[in-house]
Amino acid sequence: MLKLRLFRNLGDQELSFPPEGVAIIGANAQGKSNLLEAIYYLETFRSFRGARVEQLIAFGEDVFRVAGQVVSGNDVGGSPTEVAAAYEGSSRRRKVTIDGAEPERIGDAIGRLGAVIFSPADMGIVNGGPVRRRRFMDVALSLNEEGYLVALQAFRHALAQRNAALRSGQLEAVVRAWDEPLARSAATVMGARRRWVSEWRDAFRGYYEEVSGGDSATMTYVPKVAVDDLPDDGIYGACRNALDVRWAVDLRRKSTSAGPHRDELLLALVDGESAVEAREFGSGGQCRTVALALRLIEGDSIRRARQSAPVLLLDDAFAELDDARRERVLGLMGQDRFGQVIITAPKESDLPLQGDGLPRWGINNGQICA
Repeated sequence: MLKLRLFRNLGDQELSFPPEGVAIIGANAQGKSNLLEAIYYLETFRSFRGARVEQLIAFGEDVFRVAGQVVSGNDVGGSPTEVAAAYEGSSRRRKVTIDGAEPERIGDAIGRLGAVIFSPADMGIVNGGPVRRRRFMDVALSLNEEGYLVALQAFRHALAQRNAALRSGQLEAVVRAWDEPLARSAATVMGARRRWVSEWRDAFRGYYEEVSGGDSATMTYVPKVAVDDLPDDGIYGACRNALDVRWAVDLRRKSTSAGPHRDELLLALVDGESAVEAREFGSGGQCRTVALALRLIEGDSIRRARQSAPVLLLDDAFAELDDARRERVLGLMGQDRFGQVIITAPKESDLPLQGDGLPRWGINNGQICA
């Protein structure tokens, strides 16, 4: 069950999705992506397309609200949990509730839906700057590893305070009072990122090879603090040392130059003994395949963390894939990796699905017709 009120062009609607999911078919600019955006908003309370929250309100209105009833994959037939989110533009007030109660922090409510979204925007993870790949790791870890979001928020706070003190010309003692909380939270973030990449890099390579039909790719965590050979309990010391070593540079630049805000997730294409960055040398199909492999391991992370199959949202996700790759992706998605599937397409013939596996719904000017 999904209840919509003034979210983009979707108006006021109440939708009951079949347990297996649905295919939404409609011309471009009718609201298909908006619908998936509204659903995924209940997972992270952010737009997967990078839109500001005020841009999600229908034109000429002041508030939107999205509410969904979520049933765990292990509790079909049980009582659903209602996740709701609203935003009022005039007051800039955001409200999130779980079964009607506001959590102490919005971060306590993320991940209740358990969803993975494949969209054209995923190409930006591969061919965009490092910040896009860091955000991918941060979302995957925030949703699936307890304590990560708290550590990430603590790091961002300490970093902002230290940089503000540097920019305003504060005394060294004032600036460096932030070194300990910065290094402590940075160590937690970097340790979690390193573990996650180490745990999933083989699966990433396997998925890429299976979809590509033989080509290979790698995923490597590249921290900007030298921690490769250190145990987790040694990362804090390395971060403190990096802040000491980089102090003169930080003072000159008036910003902190060492820490997880400089990390990179290196995605490379492998050809024999050589490897090249996908963002620089990958074709459209290769970069799309890298992005799909990343989303597949994200889905595996959710399934392992929550012991249930994630909801799969597909927004024109097979563009730039040839027929052979498309069929191999569909084969992977059909191996009980995902639960409910909601897919969009401009027309029936664009659906990369065989037979009548999903009901077909239409959409016109934001209004969905079952």
